[in-house]
Amino acid sequence: QVRLIESGGRLVQAGGSLRLSCAASGRTFSTNGMGWFRQAPGKEREFVATINWSAGTTIYADSGKGRFTISRDSAKNTVHLQMNSLKPEDTAIYYCAAGSSMFAVRGGRIDYWGQGTQVTVSS
Repeated sequence: QVRLIESGGRLVQAGGSLRLSCAASGRTFSTNGMGWFRQAPGKEREFVATINWSAGTTIYADSGKGRFTISRDSAKNTVHLQMNSLKPEDTAIYYCAAGSSMFAVRGGRIDYWGQGTQVTVSS
């Protein structure tokens, strides 16, 4: 079992920045793909970004390219999502996710979810 705990969500003004963190514990060796999804009110959960835990390679959704950066801290078993130039449409609950590979996460084949952290961007 893998436990994922997100943190860092809060209210921020448009144009501002936030860094979300996801601390993983448990049988983390079974999950080589980590990532972030988000769900806005009334919308489906959507992919944001994923990272290969071993190699550090990344994939981003078009919505975050050039603004969001996913990274990992292997020593702390933590994944970060740095979000810059935030827009009101980035408002959502952001979920940390883990899967067997980066491509599994990108494809929505998620083995473990975090509980979510709220990001609100005011205009």
